[in-house]
Parts: sequence; C-alpha cells; structure tokens
Amino acid sequence: MNPTPLPARYAVIGHPVAHSRSPDIHAAFARQTGQAVVYERLLAPLDGFAATVEAFAASSHNPGRGCNVTVPFKFEAWQMAPRRTPRAQLAGAANTLRFDAADGNSGWLADNTDGVGLQRDIEQNAGRSLAGLRVLLVGAGGAAAGVLGPLLEARPALLVLANRTAAKAQALVSSHAAWAERCGAALTAAPLEAPGDCFDVVINASASSLQGAASPVPASTLGAGALAVDLMYGAAAAPFLGWARGHGAQARDGLGMLVEQAAEAFLLWRGVRPLTAPVLQALRAEVAAQP
Repeated sequence: MNPTPLPARYAVIGHPVAHSRSPDIHAAFARQTGQAVVYERLLAPLDGFAATVEAFAASSHNPGRGCNVTVPFKFEAWQMAPRRTPRAQLAGAANTLRFDAADGNSGWLADNTDGVGLQRDIEQNAGRSLAGLRVLLVGAGGAAAGVLGPLLEARPALLVLANRTAAKAQALVSSHAAWAERCGAALTAAPLEAPGDCFDVVINASASSLQGAASPVPASTLGAGALAVDLMYGAAAAPFLGWARGHGAQARDGLGMLVEQAAEAFLLWRGVRPLTAPVLQALRAEVAAQP
C-alpha cells in the first residue's frame, strides 16, 4: 500500500510574524480549491533569514515548496533567488519564493505579488480606477518597491514618491523611470513634509503605522473624495485610517491587498487562482469581531 502523500508545505517568514493572517488565508484557499496544503508561520532572527529559509526548504521530513516573505526581509529574499519574475526584477524586492529545485537554491524563483495585490484591491474591491489619477505613495522601503511597478502599470497621470530619506525615494524613481515612461505615467520624488496637495489616492507604505503615528504626510495631500490606503491592517492601521476619515477621505486598510497578493502567490505555487471575495469578507468579519 502506497503511503498517503504529505501535504505541500508553505510558510510566511518574517520578524515579527505572529500577527500574520496569511496562514488563515491560505488555509481558506486550500479548502476552496481542494489543494493539500499546510501553511505555517516562521519567525526568522534578524540576522538569520537565509538560514531559516534554507532549513525550511531542505527539511528532511517534508521540505517546503515555497514561502511568503514579510518585513524586513524582502530585499534579502530577492537576492537569494537566481531566477526572478519581471515584476520582482523591477521591484528589486520579493515577497514570494518558490523552491523549484532540490539542489540548494539554484532553481528558486522570486516573485513580488504585493503590487498586483494592491492594484486589484483598489481597482476591483474598492472600485477606484487608477487611470488618469494623481497618486501619492509614501515610503521607499521594500513595501513601496513592491507596489510601485504595478501602480504605474495602472497608468495614473502622476505618481509622487515621498520618503523621509530623499536618496532612497530618488533611487526608486530612477530604477522605475523607464517603466513609468512606457506606462505613460509621470513619476517624481518629493520630500515627506511637502509632497504636494490634492491627490486622488494616498498610499501609506511607510513604517509610520508600526510606530503608532497617524500620518506621515500633511492633510493637504488629500483631495476631495480621496482614497487613503494603509498597507497595514488591524490595530496598526487604525491611526492612519482615523486621520483619513477625519479629513473626509475614504479610508481603506491593507486586508484586501493581503488577500489579493496571497491569491497571486497561491497561483504561482499551485497553478490555480482562488476566489478572493469570500475570503476577504470572512477575514473582515473576523477582524471586526476582535476587541
């Protein structure tokens, strides 16, 4: 009698990682699609990300098939994989790894599903087409790098990248300049304290929410009827969302992006795209019920 095959193992790796909703999301995707999948949380030491990933991929009992990567390891994940999707290559950062070979990491593939997840959440779930709009993206770390390319692909009229460290913002603008031109979108960098006024969409991809700050940019950045999105969710996003609502904006947290980017990773790993709407609805209800 042949033994029952072990379920395919995946994980989210980060520091911190205990708060991650990714295991719940991927468990729902697995049930929905009939895939034999287990998904774990792995806390990596700040100086031990590579070792954590390699140990997971080389487990003697049931080697991992792939992983999601969260803060602060997205640049390091990109460096670990010799093969990269075009969107990961453009971003210079990866939030998804697929382990395609057993001989070390010679066949690993890096992808970045953050940007397409954010784009889909804004355009499909929030019903706000980005084409022709003025967009402000706050931050220049791994999160901002991951979403910038797909945001430009949506063809906004203008995308301004604001960051506390001007050199980091300018570096991202420079690396995406050719892509922005190809997409027909104007792309510029601006100082955090004076990024411009009256944007249609303001996206907080900075670490300010993790620090409990309401907003890293002035209220004048919000145009009439603006959509303000924080890539965080739960308690971390509450100050920014309260600030946005207090100034008349439509406020949206990062739960929708989280579910949409997870669906893209699931497709990369399993070859099937799950339905996101019922998973997002259930997740929002669960988060709302928490004290």
